[in-house]
Amino acid sequence: MTAFFLFAYSAKFAFKLIRFQLSFDPFSLDLPIKEIIPAVKEILTNENTLIVKAPPGAGKSTLLPLALMNEPWLEGKKVLILEPRRLAAKSIAMRMADLQGTKIGEEVGYMIRFENRTSPHTKIDVLTEGILTRLIQQDNALENVGLVIFDEFHERNIHADVAMALCREVQQVLRPDLRIMIMSATIDLTQLAHMLSAKEIESKGRQYPVDVKYWGDTDEWSIVDTVNNVILKSIDEYEGDILVFLPGQAQIMQCHDFLRSTLPHFAIHPLFGMLPFQKQQAAIVPNPHKRKIVLATSIAETSLTIEGISLVVDSGYGKTSKFDPRSGLSRLKTIKVTQDAADQRAGRAGRLGPGHCIRLWSKATQERLETFRTPEILEADLASLVLDLYAWGIEGYQQMVWLTPPPQGAFQQAVELLESLEAILNGKLTEHGLQMQKLPCHPRIAHMLIKSKNIGQQALATDLAAVIEEKDPLGKDAGTDINHRIEKLRRLRKENNVHGPFRKVDTVAQHYRRMLGIEASNDVYDIFETGILLAYAYPDRIACARPGNNAQFQLSNGRIAMMGHRDDLAHESWLAVANMDARDGIGKIFLASPINPKDLMPMIEDREIIEWDFKQGKLGAEKVMRIGNIVLKSQPLKHVDPELAERAILKAIKTDGDKLLNFSESVVQLQNRIESLNAWNSDEIFPAFTTEEILNRAPEWLPPYISNIRREEDLFKLDLKEILINALPWEKQQLLEKLAPEKIEVPSGSYIKLHYQPNGEKPILAVRLQELFGMVETPLVNDGRQGVLIHLLSPGFKPVQVTDDLRSFWQNTYFEVKKELKRRYPKHSWPEEPLHAEAVRGVKRRN
Repeated sequence: MTAFFLFAYSAKFAFKLIRFQLSFDPFSLDLPIKEIIPAVKEILTNENTLIVKAPPGAGKSTLLPLALMNEPWLEGKKVLILEPRRLAAKSIAMRMADLQGTKIGEEVGYMIRFENRTSPHTKIDVLTEGILTRLIQQDNALENVGLVIFDEFHERNIHADVAMALCREVQQVLRPDLRIMIMSATIDLTQLAHMLSAKEIESKGRQYPVDVKYWGDTDEWSIVDTVNNVILKSIDEYEGDILVFLPGQAQIMQCHDFLRSTLPHFAIHPLFGMLPFQKQQAAIVPNPHKRKIVLATSIAETSLTIEGISLVVDSGYGKTSKFDPRSGLSRLKTIKVTQDAADQRAGRAGRLGPGHCIRLWSKATQERLETFRTPEILEADLASLVLDLYAWGIEGYQQMVWLTPPPQGAFQQAVELLESLEAILNGKLTEHGLQMQKLPCHPRIAHMLIKSKNIGQQALATDLAAVIEEKDPLGKDAGTDINHRIEKLRRLRKENNVHGPFRKVDTVAQHYRRMLGIEASNDVYDIFETGILLAYAYPDRIACARPGNNAQFQLSNGRIAMMGHRDDLAHESWLAVANMDARDGIGKIFLASPINPKDLMPMIEDREIIEWDFKQGKLGAEKVMRIGNIVLKSQPLKHVDPELAERAILKAIKTDGDKLLNFSESVVQLQNRIESLNAWNSDEIFPAFTTEEILNRAPEWLPPYISNIRREEDLFKLDLKEILINALPWEKQQLLEKLAPEKIEVPSGSYIKLHYQPNGEKPILAVRLQELFGMVETPLVNDGRQGVLIHLLSPGFKPVQVTDDLRSFWQNTYFEVKKELKRRYPKHSWPEEPLHAEAVRGVKRRN
């Protein structure tokens, strides 16, 4: 039976020859998941949410959906399975169809970007996660769906989180009968079950032991050499096929080239997302003639079954896309794996028997690795998410229940981008935005494809979109001009000779042409038209050459970027940038096109800019012509709208008010008095008075005092203490003076300042000892509930004693202090009975 199961991965026609000779029941397979199928059925009969934890190879992705597809509670509705990757979606669908003895698209189908092998008759549809969001947009209630399965949910892709939030919304509002099942090999069951109010079940599986060895720490720059060295040393020590995890395609192909020439008797297979499906399948199926080495990205961590692997070599690195809200760009970064990912990788060696794993890091490093991977929603570009939510009718993410809410800053930036792309207006989705949301691409690309009709360049837009989305078919050595790629694509297409990386680019362009209902064009075109199309997609990356800085450009988003001085576009005046690196400081441009500045006329804004100039230390007011942050022309404004001036000053105060306003010691003492009262009393009797809170509330108290303010020194001259006191209601002012007075009277008749502490500790009364003669009890504030700390001073204002119990001082300590004071200040009177002596401000001579 095992041999038969392995054979199911080989060529499809060979399986069909056997299919009719054997009556094969997929549930006769000896897979661990069978043990929990009855329990799963029972739970889903009575509950609408279930979490299943099962190790790799247990059969959860194939056998479990097949076992559920005819359950009575489905009432003939479909089962949807969400997979994080296209390869996994296709492979799992094909495996289930083979186990059923049917063709893809009959009982089991799949749907991935640009490829749909489902029908109204399929009972199980395997999808990539982003597809489900679009299905929900088309059918808000998912009327034809009875069960949604989230497979490999621990990967926490942004599409999975969005799909989960939308499915929960459907389930709670429209379809309580809709079942949701979450499946994973490594997930915190208890925490997730609590968050979702879900039942949980675990299949222990039959994972064989994997012996893990630690090679020692390897930095990302020497990964390729280390991996090659480890493999050459391991092929004789270990038997069976080898699975190697590497960060990305570049490292995979370097290892591939070396190993292919060094180990000709091995079958060396790369495995990464951009690889054609046939080559991906070749890496997965067994090779009966040669030992196999599979060089894979994290794509091989989950879902995919690569039979025959007995040794895993793990570099300990992977690549992830991190969005930088400051630049509005995503950057592919190499990062260390997390502990759960490392366990997933190692487990690949223990599927059929005991295995081995060599980790290219130390055991100490293992202990320092993060336990679980960071949800992608915290680090991703949220433009597509926001567009989907607005299409769903949700304008703020707070309206939905999230496992991990999206960050406020990134969400707002996505809203602002969509506003610039004309998708959102006045907080609502526009008709243009609705058209954008229906296209299976990033909103930037969708905007460009739709707008291209206005300039009669839809065919060029489809070619351009494909080049942007796919891996650069010419590589970085071809320079930054994206037109070189399009021109070669059109030349190859004209010659009917599209090959190599251009084949995938042309396939994507063809899908877009089909959507727009247009034919391909191989005509010569104006490169400035490429530029304006890119400006539609990336209005924040219109770039103007910086004067005197060869190959450096000012971008409309405020950033600076550059390219090589010898690049074809280095001397262009204006560019539209398609691809650049979001580095700190000066970014690097990878793909761009020249743009005719005349084409930018519709994007030019005439605006009156009134804002605080922090460098000049004054209010700046000018009329500018600009594209984003690129100022084309400016002139000073003679007359400034007072309301706009006030708004600019208040904005500056909120940003840097602790420096612009005079937070003198008297202001700090006012803050401490109020914060102390709030700390001493169970009910907060005053609003918070921290500097941050004061500045946040500046629009409430500052406007009457800034109507004529224009310079920094004028702001600093404001009597901030008096302004803040006057901002308090009269009764609060009286209460403040009663409970936390600035000064208290002492027996000498002096009014001595109290020094209030910032953290609610006892206020300090620093006073000369002679002024307290006759005072028995320690002074109190806060309506007699809070004592003060007395710093007793000499006639020369030097501290001689600290006490919070004045009576005890007179009884126990005064006479010791008196001896020293008498010696140092012999002309002063130091009475034997201080409680009956006259308090004095100055010098009272001895009799």
